Amino acid sequence: MSDTSMARRLARYAAEFDPENLPTAVTARARQRFLDSLACVLGAYGARPVEAALALARSVSVPASSVFGTDLRTTPDLAAFANGVMVRYLDYNDGYMGKEPGHPSDSIFACLALAEAEGRSGRDLVAAIVLAYEIQMRLQDAASLNKRGWDQVNYINIAMAAAAGYLLRLDEAQIEQAVNIALNGHIAMRQVRSGTLSDWKGCSAANATRNAVFAAQLARHGMTGPAPIFEGEMGLFAQVTGPFELDVDTFGTAQNGDFAILRSLTKTFPTNGELHTAVWAAIELRPRIPHPGVIEGIHIESSEFNCRVLADADKWRPTTRETADHSLPYNVARALLDGDITVDSYAPEKIADPLVQLLMEKTRVTEAPELTALFPKHLPNRVTVTLTSGERLTQEVVTGPGSTETPMTDADFERKFLRMAEPHLAPEARDDVLAFAGSLERQTAYDTLFRGMARGA
Repeated sequence: MSDTSMARRLARYAAEFDPENLPTAVTARARQRFLDSLACVLGAYGARPVEAALALARSVSVPASSVFGTDLRTTPDLAAFANGVMVRYLDYNDGYMGKEPGHPSDSIFACLALAEAEGRSGRDLVAAIVLAYEIQMRLQDAASLNKRGWDQVNYINIAMAAAAGYLLRLDEAQIEQAVNIALNGHIAMRQVRSGTLSDWKGCSAANATRNAVFAAQLARHGMTGPAPIFEGEMGLFAQVTGPFELDVDTFGTAQNGDFAILRSLTKTFPTNGELHTAVWAAIELRPRIPHPGVIEGIHIESSEFNCRVLADADKWRPTTRETADHSLPYNVARALLDGDITVDSYAPEKIADPLVQLLMEKTRVTEAPELTALFPKHLPNRVTVTLTSGERLTQEVVTGPGSTETPMTDADFERKFLRMAEPHLAPEARDDVLAFAGSLERQTAYDTLFRGMARGA
């Protein structure tokens, strides 16, 4: 195995990752992402895919890793899966758009599962989270997966395997094998986000973290994996992504302070992140429209990515919440009707609403080359509503709350958490969880967190 392989360079970065000297801003960002993810978890309590994941986890009861909303403890990989399904269910957790989209917070609760099982401190948990973000987001910047028919979660395989290796105290060679095993054995297809979307759309990332935890545990016990996994004749470059460069020497360190987590984006709506600006545009137009009956037509101009992914044929007649929350025409129509997008926007009766169907029939989506040129640094959309009077109302939004230009604040994340917690947690439990997340790096155990997050606590 060449010492210059990409897997070895990533393994070295993980093995040498220093938890002691993370910049204050980076630790603060990790705390925010942790609390944001907890808010998303609460919105998934009782959901059918979550109940399926919990049923599986209950079949393997061991005192290792806890599962949110329950008193269940199970293996780290099954806890990573169950908690990961919860964080992704609403599509409300953070995201990042490079050449490939993705949600780096998908790895947070897999890191938590291992930290709890291994008795690692909150400081180590924060470091593992930052490490997973760093690798996943740098990979997202490096190469597209979706244009070749592969799913974004393949980058989670790599990032989480490295973070798991860090938490398991594996050495450089062992972490390399964890990456090899995770990546070779668990390549996910893009069909999970194509056509009518299923439960698995919200489970695919959780499965990637489960696979990565399992791979790292195997590497801990001496298992080796195929190599070189990136550069080999049948490796990732040849079969999946095409060749790309990844300069690990430029990754975030205490010295350069350039950690990718600082560039991650958060959501004000429980929907696909690339269409947020279209929702904002529709909300801003709504007060200028007397009532829906005067809408003659809707024209959404967007990037090539949005047209291809969020306005394909199945997105015009969504029948599931997973399809609706990734539908550009549906979300614009719903925002024009309601002036907001909430969890309830994807209730079956909302999706089947004849009025939203009528507005979608009046909608067209086209690419605007000047908006594609801004992508992915910005995620712009332009919405034009033509009224029966002939008047044309246009609103373009290039960026919005949760972006790098206007990041959400601690108070914003606290409000989001409290809004999602209100149906499930008593005030005292909410306060306990907020206090825990607010001092995450100083925690030494996780019982308080899981007690506070228990349903009805």
